[in-house]
Parts: sequence; structure tokens; C-alpha cells
Amino acid sequence: MSLLSKWIGLLGVASLWLGLTGCNLEQDIDVELPSYSAELAVECYLEAGKRPSLTVTTTVPYLGAVVPQLPSNVTVRLTLPNGTVVPLAFQPNYQALTDTVSGIKFYTHIGRDTLVARAGDVFKLEVSDTQGRRVTGTTTMLAPIPIDSVEYKFNDKSGSERKAYFLTSFLDPPTPNDCYRLQLHRGDPAKGALLKRPETDNSFEDRLLNGQRFVLGTSYRFSKGDTVTATLYHTDAAFYRFRQSVRDARNANGNPFAQPSAIFSNVQGGVGIFSVLSPTRATRIIR
Repeated sequence: MSLLSKWIGLLGVASLWLGLTGCNLEQDIDVELPSYSAELAVECYLEAGKRPSLTVTTTVPYLGAVVPQLPSNVTVRLTLPNGTVVPLAFQPNYQALTDTVSGIKFYTHIGRDTLVARAGDVFKLEVSDTQGRRVTGTTTMLAPIPIDSVEYKFNDKSGSERKAYFLTSFLDPPTPNDCYRLQLHRGDPAKGALLKRPETDNSFEDRLLNGQRFVLGTSYRFSKGDTVTATLYHTDAAFYRFRQSVRDARNANGNPFAQPSAIFSNVQGGVGIFSVLSPTRATRIIR
């Protein structure tokens, strides 16, 4: 093919493209969405020494309103290890829902007395409403894992650029499938520092370091005089998978290149998580 023939072919393609772009190729299409049946969504984190509480909402369609739907016709029963059934009253703390700084957990139902829990105790949960929906779950408290040490080290800079990183270490037991959540809070715990947003909040499992020592560090982000409190939660695999699935779903939302992620649940009859948190804490002032 001669060079002139190539130019003629290119001009023909260009003319065809201009002709197509001059047409209106838009067309409105009505897509019929499948019917959606809302489920009860439950989040319940028990902790020894605190009043048992949980959050009950209902799921909504993906394109529905993002405002949480709080059903008021829900009955919540918590069964203690000795078989005692404790009702949790509907007393939502709406103020925590709009607080963007505080780490206070929003709840819809709460018990009257503080919880007594020991390692190995089994708790059962039943959530039901007047529409016939019923969610059940069972969880076991794990033994708290002691923090061996909390340390820090400064960089070699001066002035306002002089910062320290923070190290938290603990020994993982030889049992498999142990999972953890480590939070670091800056400030005096006696003045409500643990109720604020943590400096770091990480979840991890012992799959690669089972039975070994964990040493977890941060970036250079702390200054002289800071009070840092490390809170180590010993959790089950269900709690770890739930948090990971929520993170993956949040990252995939609105991303056309990400694969959709379903929320992992350990309850039956609905969506959510039921777990006992076993914390240990250690505080260090950076001198």
C-alpha cells in the first residue's frame, strides 16, 4: 500500500468518527432493582467491669439512605454463663452518634449492672423484633494477654522535629488462631484520654508468629512529655475477620476497580458481630 493510500484510509476513518460524534448516542435505561428485605444488624462487644451494651440497626439497600435505621420494637436478652437471662433496655445514646472526636461507642440497648466475666465464660445473645426477625449468637471470653513492655526511642533531630517512636511487646500463647487489636492513646487516662480517638488502631493475627514474641512499633510521632497508653485486646478470629471485612468493604465502596466485599458475621438470622473484649493496658510517659 502506498503512502497516499494510507492517508486516504486515515481520512476515511476520521470522517466516520466525526459522523458518529455528531450523533446523539445517549439513551436513558430504567433498571429494575430486585426487591430488598431488611435484616437486623447487631454489634455487641462485652467487656468485664462495664455495663453490657449493643447496637441494633437494620440493613438498607446499597442505594438507600445512609442514615442508620434504629428499630425501637426490639427485645434484647443476654444469657450469662450461669444461665441467668439479663434484658438490655432500649436507651440509645444519640449524642455519641454525632460526636466526631470522642471514641465513645454508640449503642441502642444497655444493661443495668456491670458485667462479671472470666476467661472461658460463654455468653449467649438473642435479639428479636415484632416482625418475626430473630438474631442469635454465642461467644467465649478469652484470657487477657499481658503486655511485657512499652518503650520509646527518639530520632537524632532537634527542636520541633525531635520525635519518638513507641514499641509495644507481648508474648503470644502457643495456641493457634489468636487475634489481637492494639490501640495507642495519647494523654492522661485519668482525664478521659481513652475516650478519644486513638493515635493508632491496628488488628492482626498470629498466623505467622504463633507462640512467638510480638514487637509492634509506630512512626516517629510522639513528643517529650506525651503520655501514651497501649491497650491490647485479645480477640477471637471472628472479631478480626469482621473488622477486616468492614475495612475492605469501606475501601471498595465507590471504587470501580475494587472487588465488592461482604461483611463477615458470627451471628445467625441477621448481620453483625458478638464478641467479648479482653484488654490489658500499660502507660508510659515520654521523658
